Amino acid sequence: MSTVKPVLFVTTSNSVKGKTGIPTGFFLAELTHPYAKLQAAGIPIELASIKGGRPPIDGFDISDPVNAALWADPAFQVSLAQTLCLDDVNPARYSAVFFAGGHGTMWDFAGTPSVQRVIREIYEAGGIVSAVCHGSAALVNATCSDGSYLVAGKRVAAFTNSEEEAVQSTNIVPFLLETALVNQGAQHQAAPDWTTNVVTEDRLITGQNPASAAGVGEELVRLLRQS
Repeated sequence: MSTVKPVLFVTTSNSVKGKTGIPTGFFLAELTHPYAKLQAAGIPIELASIKGGRPPIDGFDISDPVNAALWADPAFQVSLAQTLCLDDVNPARYSAVFFAGGHGTMWDFAGTPSVQRVIREIYEAGGIVSAVCHGSAALVNATCSDGSYLVAGKRVAAFTNSEEEAVQSTNIVPFLLETALVNQGAQHQAAPDWTTNVVTEDRLITGQNPASAAGVGEELVRLLRQS
């Protein structure tokens, strides 16, 4: 696997839920669980965020053994402290991109041009695009070179409207992720709240919620080994 180009992991740089003042960021397990799957497979990973530097963390749970193991890893800590600014990333360097979730993404993924550029260039070069939970906000405005939406006609999973209601954030987030994806032509595949749900369509891998993060990592490994 050493010949595989690195996979770019992208997090939010947004630390507050809109005007509420409630802290947020990327959900730690949604980064660490896929990271651990690729690491075990010997696939190199580079970390980026919308603004670069250390991104804000939400869902910080060290009782999670995968979180704990990576949090104690000095190399991971260095990478997290020095994430690349997505504007500066050359997509040609990567075999795949993965967008971690966390509510912070809802304010800076969908409207960021570098998100759309990285997705388009990696996908059109034959690479893999993947996301979990609110990380799928990166897909909302992602288009191909012909102007069509990447998700149009494709099966996808993302944090559902039902789950958003369950965490009492329906009136906090700037848009409902499930609805936004459907509006762009996606075939949203929902599973019951909080259950594992990973959907792979061609070179697009999406997961519904935190429980789906490891599965997205497993699918990334599988597809990269086929390439």
